[in-house]
Amino acid sequence: MLTKKTYLTHVRCLECGHSMSYQPELEHCSQCDSPWLDAQYDYAQVSQTWKNGISNNITSLWRYMDLLPPIPAEFIVSMGEGNTPLIRANKLESLFGHSCIYIKDERQMPTNSFKDRQASVAISVLNQQGIQECVLASAGNAAISYSAYTAWADIKLWAFATPLVLSKKVREIAIYGAEVITVSGTYDESKKAASDFAKEQAIHCDKGAKAIAGKESMKTIAFEIAEQLAYTQDKYKYWHAPDWYIQAVSGGIGPLGVSKGFEELHAMGLIDRIPKIGIIQVEGCAPMVKSMANNQEKVTPVIPTSRIVILSTGKPGLAYQILRNAQLKNGGAMISVSDEEAFAMIPRLAQVQGISAEPAAAVAFAGLEKLIHAKTILPNETVIVNCSGHTLPIEKYIT
Repeated sequence: MLTKKTYLTHVRCLECGHSMSYQPELEHCSQCDSPWLDAQYDYAQVSQTWKNGISNNITSLWRYMDLLPPIPAEFIVSMGEGNTPLIRANKLESLFGHSCIYIKDERQMPTNSFKDRQASVAISVLNQQGIQECVLASAGNAAISYSAYTAWADIKLWAFATPLVLSKKVREIAIYGAEVITVSGTYDESKKAASDFAKEQAIHCDKGAKAIAGKESMKTIAFEIAEQLAYTQDKYKYWHAPDWYIQAVSGGIGPLGVSKGFEELHAMGLIDRIPKIGIIQVEGCAPMVKSMANNQEKVTPVIPTSRIVILSTGKPGLAYQILRNAQLKNGGAMISVSDEEAFAMIPRLAQVQGISAEPAAAVAFAGLEKLIHAKTILPNETVIVNCSGHTLPIEKYIT
């Protein structure tokens, strides 16, 4: 794997705006102690490198290392994550009555989830620091990803989950050698328990969307889409932006990173617009949707009641404010769908387009259909929808 100089110039606190030098161990703002940190780069230099396409032959997400935290090659933990297909969904176009829908097929990752991107970058940073134990709270997919990547890196993982996490997912987490701790209560309560345990044991605790690695990893979805769409729609360009990016949202780490990735490409002059972001939540856990509908600057937490546990973050915190600001600036939508609408979408996707998706991904497609029918998404707009996860673990809910 190539090793290049870093273009990362500084880290900015998303709460107070304070700037700091980047260090792999940096986890809190030195001014206000906030964990919400954001990496900034020398975009003028990177734009010169990327304007005629990326010349390296790396096929994983590390192809975009110029805009990722600087990690020496010997510490990078990678299983080929990234470079997932962008599929033209011609039959869904007919079903939904829309002219241009693409599926970003994140099911084709090492553990079938877009969380493998986060795991690769986050565990690489831990590996760089020589950290040997990590604590993570997860509703399922992130713990599966982290358990695989920590096994690869010989890092012990303590995975905190709620009793609602499907037993098949728990077994998958454990098969990699992770220690699974079940916490009675909500997913947000399991995050509190994980944080307390990490402090007591002096073990690193993953901070998800708040941490630098998490958001930076998800930018690579935007970079891949822009490259793939250019190849598909405009072979005379190296980068091309869609009009919409749609994703089912829990804590928001995916669209936080994707939105930032498109903003960076736009700032470098590589794309001509920043796509609108479609945030889809389940009605039983829709704090962002409800707060946006009430024109609130800050989110009001909710207690999750949805059966789709993977989307059960009731307290998204600053993630809501960041995504709200992005929507106010660039356009977009925040809507919710019911559990029943999501479950009904699963066989429709499978039978119409041959896509087997778990409920969290089906939420995104159900929301997409609503946005098209409401004419929020215009007939001539190009739409990308994130599809992550497989149907098998949840068959008992849909049969």
